[in-house]
Amino acid sequence: MAFACTTPAIPTIQRDDADIRITRWDFAPGAVTGWHSHGLPYFIIMLTDSTMRVDDGQTVTEHARKTGESYSRAAGIAHDVMNASSTPMAFVEIEVKRPEALAFGNG
Repeated sequence: MAFACTTPAIPTIQRDDADIRITRWDFAPGAVTGWHSHGLPYFIIMLTDSTMRVDDGQTVTEHARKTGESYSRAAGIAHDVMNASSTPMAFVEIEVKRPEALAFGNG
């Protein structure tokens, strides 16, 4: 289920290749992503202190997020995200297309 809002969050693709997709998301107060699901595992890194409201189709929850905070989710997550703050919210989303591509060398 999606939030009743007509202000969309603004995605800016920073990288999109065979290995990962990095997107910066910017939300005005009250803006939403719209209902969507993630086909890939992903990480979120907050760029602002914000209150994130999340509708998972059954429950709406609010999460106070701090600048620099990060979290991850598995593929298959479906939800709508809203900025419940009175100030802009921004985060970077990193979707992992090929987990084996994240293996780094010693150096």
